[in-house]
Amino acid sequence: MKMLVQRVKHAKVTVDGNVTGAIEQGYLVLLGIAPEDTTEIMEKMVDKLLRLRIFSDENDKINLSLQDVGGSLLLVSQFTLYADCRKGNRPSFVHAAPPAQAEALYEACKAYCRERVSVVESGIFGADMQVELCNDGPFTVLLDSAEIIKN
Repeated sequence: MKMLVQRVKHAKVTVDGNVTGAIEQGYLVLLGIAPEDTTEIMEKMVDKLLRLRIFSDENDKINLSLQDVGGSLLLVSQFTLYADCRKGNRPSFVHAAPPAQAEALYEACKAYCRERVSVVESGIFGADMQVELCNDGPFTVLLDSAEIIKN
């Protein structure tokens, strides 16, 4: 599982001209799911995400988590995080989970996040989405379960 985490002042997702999710201060999380990902891996990744201390405290030190600042989450499914560009010029996506598996884990991830964060918005799985954001910093972090979780 990969989570591309962007600290944002605000962000929104639009599908067919309709806003499907919008947040103010928080994280825009692009979520890539691999075939070997499980609910257990997803929960560990979300727990790590929510413990990240990438907001500034009163001394302007990066020391506060999303929950410390009362921030929101905007989750967007992003299979292209598993793009393999080693050969040729057209990316291969063979390392991304099949759509049915990815959608089920994406929905489980949203539900797990909603139990822990007061505002969780999302895109629509498999849709052609337009994502707008004001990256705060900018501050972007890649969480990869292959590096974070020892199976």
